[in-house]
Amino acid sequence: MLKQKLSFKLSQKLSPQQIQLMKLIQLPTLAFEQRVKQEYEENPALDTGKEKDEFEDEFKNESDDDHDIIETEFDVDDYLSDDEVPSYKLKANNYSADDEDKQVPYASGTSFSQYLKTQLQTFTFKDDQEEIAFFLVGSVDDSGYIRRSLLDIVDDLAFTQNIYTDKESVEKALKIVQSLDPAGVGARDLRECLLIQLQRKDKTESVDLAYRIIDEAFDKFSKKHYDKLLQKFSISEEKLKKAVEEIEHLNPKPGASYSGNSKSVEHVIPDFAIHIKNGELELTLNGRNAPEMHISRDYSNMLKGYKEATTKTKEQKEAVFFIKQKLDSAKWFIDAIKQRQETLYSTMYSIMMHQKEYFMTGDERTLKPMILKDIAEKIDMDISTISRVANSKYVETPYGTFLIKSFFSESMKNEEGEDVSTREIKKILEMTIEAEDKKKPHTDAKLASILKEKGYPIARRTIAKYREQLDVPVARLRKEI
Repeated sequence: MLKQKLSFKLSQKLSPQQIQLMKLIQLPTLAFEQRVKQEYEENPALDTGKEKDEFEDEFKNESDDDHDIIETEFDVDDYLSDDEVPSYKLKANNYSADDEDKQVPYASGTSFSQYLKTQLQTFTFKDDQEEIAFFLVGSVDDSGYIRRSLLDIVDDLAFTQNIYTDKESVEKALKIVQSLDPAGVGARDLRECLLIQLQRKDKTESVDLAYRIIDEAFDKFSKKHYDKLLQKFSISEEKLKKAVEEIEHLNPKPGASYSGNSKSVEHVIPDFAIHIKNGELELTLNGRNAPEMHISRDYSNMLKGYKEATTKTKEQKEAVFFIKQKLDSAKWFIDAIKQRQETLYSTMYSIMMHQKEYFMTGDERTLKPMILKDIAEKIDMDISTISRVANSKYVETPYGTFLIKSFFSESMKNEEGEDVSTREIKKILEMTIEAEDKKKPHTDAKLASILKEKGYPIARRTIAKYREQLDVPVARLRKEI
C-alpha cells in the first residue's frame, strides 16, 4: 500500500562554486596555471595584464538618471575595479612575477634503446640474426633487463615479425646483445647481470672468486650467509671480503646508468618558500599563484555602448544578459583566486609556526606531532581543506624542498609522558642503525631495547614497521664482513 508523508531533515550540500573552489585549492602551482589559462580561453570577460580600464572611472562618474536593464538587474561596479593592481595580488606576501623562473628543464639526447641499436649496426649477422637482435634490444627495459622468457620471444617473433626461429637462435642473438655497453645489459635476471659484468673485468683472484660465488652460491650470497660461503669455498675471511667488494662495485641496473636517457627531468615547482631573515621565519607564496586578471576592455565598452544607447532592441538586451553571465563567472573566478590564496597562505603559515623549531634548525628530531585536525582548529577550517593543501603542495626551505604532508605525523608518549612525533622516533631509529656494528647488526628486539633506554618505549613490531618505512633491511641483510 502506497502512503505519502512529510518529513523534515537537515542536510548540507556544497554549491557548484564551493566545489570549484575546493578543486582550485587542491591544484599545485603548475596545474593551477593551466586552470587559469583554460578559464581565460573559455571566458572572454576575463583579461590579463596591468592596463587600467579607463572605462571603469568613466562609468562610475555617469549619472544614475537612466534606469534601464543594466542598472536594475546588476551593477557594473560590482564587476569592475579601478585598482591598478588587483587586491588579490597581495604583493607583500608574494614574489614578484619578474623573479619567477618558469623554465622547466628537460634532458635531451639519444634514447637508451636507440643507443643499443646504434651499437648493433657495427656487427655482422647471418640469416635472420640481425632482425632477432634488434627485436631483443626493443625488449630491453629501462633497467637494462629482458624480463620475458626466450620461448615467449620466439612466439612474438613469429606473430609480429613473421620470423620463424627457435630458442637456440634467439639465445645466440641474445649473446650479441649482452656484449653491448653498458656491461650487463640484456640480462634476464640479477644473477646473469652480475656474471656478465664480472666476465668483462680483468681476471684477478678476487674477480674469479666473485664469479664463482655468484655462479655457484648466489642464493647464499644474496642472503648474506657468509659463514656458509667461507665453508663452501674453503677461503679466508679476507679473501671473501675482497670478493664481496668486487661484487658491490657492480651495477645491478645497467640501463639506469645510461646518461643519454631522454626522459624528461621531474621538476617540482614549490608553492611556498620559507626563508630565515634576521633570525625570524618568513613565508612567501609563489607568485605564479597570483595571476593578474581584470574585466575585458571589450566587454566594458559593450556595456558602455548599451547604456548610452537611446533605444534598446531585444537583441541588445539578450547580448547584455549574456555579458552579465560572463561577468558573474569572471567575478566569481577572481574571488575564488583570492580565497585560494588566503587559504594556502594561512594554512602554510600555521604549519610553519607549529613546526617553527624545525624550520629554524632543520633537525628532524625537533618536529612536533601534528595532525590535520591541529591545523584545522587553529585557522578554523575544515580538515578536508587542510588535506587538500597538504597532499599536493610543496614548500622550499633552507634544507630542501618537501611535500607539505611530510611534516604531519602521529604522536607517541615517551617515558616522561610527553608527546613526541613518530618522525622524531624514526630519525633516532635511523641514527641508531647507522651507528651499529655492521659485523653484528642489531635485531629488531635489540633496537627496541636501545630505544627504550633512550626514553622511547616501543614494541618490537613497531620497530619492524618503522624500519620497513625507512627502507632498511633486516639485521641479517645489514651484515658486513
